[in-house]
Amino acid sequence: MGKIKVTTCEIEGLYEIEPTVFGDARGYFMETYNYNDFKEAGIGQQFVQDNQSASKKGVLRGLHFQIHYPQDKLVRVIRGEVYDVAVDLRRGSKTYGKWHGVLLSEENKKQFFIPKDFAHGFLVLSDYAEFAYKCTDFYHPNDEGGLIYNDPAIAIDWPIPDGMELLLADKDQHWGGLEEFTRTYR
Repeated sequence: MGKIKVTTCEIEGLYEIEPTVFGDARGYFMETYNYNDFKEAGIGQQFVQDNQSASKKGVLRGLHFQIHYPQDKLVRVIRGEVYDVAVDLRRGSKTYGKWHGVLLSEENKKQFFIPKDFAHGFLVLSDYAEFAYKCTDFYHPNDEGGLIYNDPAIAIDWPIPDGMELLLADKDQHWGGLEEFTRTYR
């Protein structure tokens, strides 16, 4: 193996991944995904869709999930810096409702693996960020669900600097909280 370093998180199923970066005076090269290396590390999912988004500072996307067609995701930042968060929504999980956050940037080149049945979101900390992710199922627009980013029952410690104006999509301002999710889906 050796091409990736996989670190487990306090929530089972979440992994922080650091690729090996080969650099010299010309620049660098790295493999962002190699099925064999990931499978050896215990992440053997087959990805079927790649997505990329661009956002400016203060954009908070999430917390999103698909209800009937859940997706595993492998996320990374190509340009800029984001604080990425996953919330455990797995039925019967001992860490149900708990969250884990990781700083992803073009400098640290870290990736974050988020399994099915987690809500996912991120906050852009740099002036501009490009975010890329692989998914194990296709996006189904009528299957989208979400949690409000500032639900006190989850208590995510978003690193929002003083004076930062949050920019949210209309839907992301109106999601319910964990209690409502639990009543509706669990």
